[in-house]
Amino acid sequence: MSYNHYYHQCSTGIGKCVRIRTKDGNIHTGIIDRVTRNKVYIRPLGGNRRNYGGFGYYGGYGRGWGWGWAGVAIGVSIGLIAALAFIPFF
Repeated sequence: MSYNHYYHQCSTGIGKCVRIRTKDGNIHTGIIDRVTRNKVYIRPLGGNRRNYGGFGYYGGYGRGWGWGWAGVAIGVSIGLIAALAFIPFF
């Protein structure tokens, strides 16, 4: 599929859970956080899900109790996407 197709899918899928397979074989699963012209940023699922999307303490400078996710989104180049699938969030 074309670059523009993946860009459009990612742009309309912000906040949805996806599985992205890149051309080099890596698989990234997470929630689309934001999209730029070159990259899609996802918040990964799995591993340490502490304070993920819920109410709790998510420390750091100038932060305290509240809603949010304290992790960092992973940037995946849109040009490297080989397959993109929206998956149900459980």
